[in-house]
Amino acid sequence: MIRALGALALGLAMTGPGQAADPRVTVLTFDQLSGWEEDNLDQALKVFQSTCTDMKDPDWSSLCALAQEQKSARTFFELFFRPTLIEDGAPALFTGYFEPELDGSLTRTDRFDIPIYRKPPELRRGSVWLSRSEIEESAVLEGRGLEIAWVDDPVEAFFLQIQGSGRINLQDGSSIRVGYSAANGHNYRSIGEELVRRGVYKPHQVSAQVLRSWVGRNPQEGKELLQVNPSFVFFRKLAGLADDLGPLGAMNRPITAMRTIAVDPRFTPLGAPVWIEKAGSRAMNRLMIAQDTGSAIKGAQRADIFFGTGDAAGRRAGKIRDPGRMIVLMPIQRAYAMLSEGSE
Repeated sequence: MIRALGALALGLAMTGPGQAADPRVTVLTFDQLSGWEEDNLDQALKVFQSTCTDMKDPDWSSLCALAQEQKSARTFFELFFRPTLIEDGAPALFTGYFEPELDGSLTRTDRFDIPIYRKPPELRRGSVWLSRSEIEESAVLEGRGLEIAWVDDPVEAFFLQIQGSGRINLQDGSSIRVGYSAANGHNYRSIGEELVRRGVYKPHQVSAQVLRSWVGRNPQEGKELLQVNPSFVFFRKLAGLADDLGPLGAMNRPITAMRTIAVDPRFTPLGAPVWIEKAGSRAMNRLMIAQDTGSAIKGAQRADIFFGTGDAAGRRAGKIRDPGRMIVLMPIQRAYAMLSEGSE
């Protein structure tokens, strides 16, 4: 399961409500969705079909069965869904995430000496284990055969943990895919925010590229900076995942660039279609599918957009921190039931 923290979480910590509030629900019409008529809904329908079979609620499973037979995506969505605006009082925030690519080796070498670890057996789900600095300084994981691979850059390994999945390109031309397995239970802390606090950078200057450069120029201070974040992520090797497919999302299915978002499942059902109206310099109005989650994605109007694989996708994702609104397409009966519940 990919843990989508958002590319901007590489720089500044994302904020959002920590506890689910009683949401305000408004049922809209499709002509109230900006840009609805211009989007290619066939693409969104294909992505919806890829994971809706895992939605066990009867309202959703019946629509999923109908989705497999549809010839017109627009007719399907407009006939069986209602746009449902769910708000918890916090402003909308869109960020982006991606699947990084790293150079690596299956064995340790002089160049490749940064380990990517699988979960140790003593780490229990829901428990708080050693912090990042304790793990790295105690060598508690060394010599136990827990290494999946070795990479050559500690900053890239750190960012891999933030993104939650990635591709490791080996020296023989092959590659392996890794995905989130577990974490040590500590809350994420932003290293970008820490550099801002120290007065090294202004908030608008912080990006993944800036952080890489600073750590590279300041090796010892850089190591200490990375350890400011106590969270540590363990991985699993993903076998049988085709190169042309995205990483696995929270539904344990491949996600799709520019059609998958990570959401807060307290407000948005995993697998649901979500219309986004992202403002900012690169406005985006399109139908996405909620196939992922993330520890920094909290709130009814909070979404992380998956931009794809590699450095170019990472650069695009890293520029996103925009307002707007997101509207969930809910089954008709469910939408009006939510409206009634909200009015009680």
